[in-house]
Amino acid sequence: MKGLSFALFSVAFSAASMGAVAPRGVDRANLDPTVRPQDDFYDYACGGWMKAHPLSDEFSRYGTFDELGELNRRQVYDLITGLDASKAAKGSNTQKIADLFALGMDSVRLNREGAQPLMSDLAIIKSTPREKMIELMATLPGIDAFFSTGVDADMLNSTMNEMYWSQGGLGMGDRDYYLEDSEHTLAVREAYKKYLETVAGLAGYSEREAKRLVANTLEIETAIARASMSREELRDPAASYNPMAIDELATRFPNVDLRRYFSLQGITGIDNLIVGQPKVLAAVDSILANASEQALRDYLAAGYISSAAAYLGDDFAAANFEYAKVRSGIKQMQPRWKRALSVPNGMLGEALGQLYVEKYFPASSKEKMIALVENLRTALGQHIDNLTWMSDDTKAKAQEKLAAFKVKIGYPDTWRDYSALTVDPSKPYWKNVQDAIVFATNYNLADFHRPVDRDRWLMSPQTVNAYYNPSTNEICFPAGILQAPYFNPEADDAENYGAIGVVIGHEMTHGFDDQGRQFDKDGNFANWWTDADAEAFTKLAEGLAAQFDQIVVAGDTHANGHFTLGENIADQGGLRVSHTAYHNSLGNKAGEVIDGFTPDQRFYLSYANVWAGNIREAEILSRTKSDPHSLGRWRVNASLRNIAPFFEAFGIKEGDRMFRPEAERVVIW
Repeated sequence: MKGLSFALFSVAFSAASMGAVAPRGVDRANLDPTVRPQDDFYDYACGGWMKAHPLSDEFSRYGTFDELGELNRRQVYDLITGLDASKAAKGSNTQKIADLFALGMDSVRLNREGAQPLMSDLAIIKSTPREKMIELMATLPGIDAFFSTGVDADMLNSTMNEMYWSQGGLGMGDRDYYLEDSEHTLAVREAYKKYLETVAGLAGYSEREAKRLVANTLEIETAIARASMSREELRDPAASYNPMAIDELATRFPNVDLRRYFSLQGITGIDNLIVGQPKVLAAVDSILANASEQALRDYLAAGYISSAAAYLGDDFAAANFEYAKVRSGIKQMQPRWKRALSVPNGMLGEALGQLYVEKYFPASSKEKMIALVENLRTALGQHIDNLTWMSDDTKAKAQEKLAAFKVKIGYPDTWRDYSALTVDPSKPYWKNVQDAIVFATNYNLADFHRPVDRDRWLMSPQTVNAYYNPSTNEICFPAGILQAPYFNPEADDAENYGAIGVVIGHEMTHGFDDQGRQFDKDGNFANWWTDADAEAFTKLAEGLAAQFDQIVVAGDTHANGHFTLGENIADQGGLRVSHTAYHNSLGNKAGEVIDGFTPDQRFYLSYANVWAGNIREAEILSRTKSDPHSLGRWRVNASLRNIAPFFEAFGIKEGDRMFRPEAERVVIW
């Protein structure tokens, strides 16, 4: 269960200017007045925005969130291009950021070098005997094969870091792309085969060799997929927590020599390992023992070339784009500057974040957020007290957990040290990326058997996102999300509570969703519920999952209510808790009517507007398999159909399409 945390979004971007001020009140241009809010609230609230922002060829999905992402990309681009590496001290963060970006922008050099940066590593892969392959997986940066490992907080002792082993090694990511035969999965599978064959050819393989590489890779990856846990199974923390002695692993899985693997990574004192998916480990052991040596080499080479492709010449980028077109429906490749920008923004995230907050994050925003968070904490406490399905004993423990929430806003108190990372412009782009991979790996491994640093951030400050981390029982709101349309200090309170207030409530509710509720106030995996309360919660959660299972997202494909359950619980919880917090802030006042909209109407319209967007059918199908968040339309319409104050705000009654009978509504928090 390495890396369990719950974020508001499925992707993250760096933030745009904090200085933009949205007009006070509802922006009527976002609305579609031809649609009744009682029939389709999403189309009513967002239809005007959607018509004004048709999908361009560059995007498979484009919404207000993506619009914010585009604005903030430009801001981070301006920060980076304002740096002068020639005047910066060698080894400084300025030099590293500027040179890494420049390497990604140098198309002439990238095309001239072609596959050359890969050739020495590929030669090693092609000559590695079976018994040495575990060493290759441990030491070659960028090789993506069989499994992943990493250090994270022990689920049963959240104060200490331990080593985790997790399923992986699937080039298409999700196991269903290997096991299902729907029209979409078959098309993606064929596109993936073509992609592998193309990049293998670019890397020097003959046509016959490239076809062999594809066949061997698909055979091995399909075998791994058959053993892998499904998306739904991975949502059960207990199922992925299987501590085993390293000696036992050596006996049961002799072909996966993990003691040697970790020793080569500098971890010599490892006696135990937390195995996420033992069935996959058994499959990997069998593959390493029984697959031909040539098949193993081809599989390792395919993963390595795929890892490097984004950092090579235009031919590699074009091959990857052709695959992406089929998978997501995108029609135009991102411009080079966006692709190059993502590398320093990810690999030197806090170094860029330090520059970002100095320019774009005012102290006043942090102060207002602190007050909002405490208002939401109080409101969630009220909701817990008023639950009819939970006993007093469990309520008391829930209140203890809520009170123990650690809140992070804006940026970390201590910035990450990048002095051990070297960026050398005389080396190829891919070689610098490999150095960054080694740096990141060592940074993680250094925590093995050490106390958990609860002050560390899991996102950079410029990220437009937010998260809840159960092992530290913390909620985090980076500076990037604290701007319009999510947070605008100049806006009406109803709008801020409908947007950033729901975000805050969403992350808080993650502490009590179907996964988060299984962790106590200290971040330990522990059962603090009575059996009756757990049974009552599960019944409600299953009811919510069933609601989303009934939604048809495209063609005959339904939403996956269990895969998205945690996010759907958090959306509903955020909406209900933030609405309570907003009315608490009004005291005994009714609130102001602005431009004909009541406070509650502005609250719900503000919420809907943050999910406005257009999306291609291929991307809908892709996200339904890979994204634990529901699509924007259903985060609005499906969630709101359980909320009585929403019905009252817009006069929704029986016979209206948005109406849901009270007996069929699911209210958890």
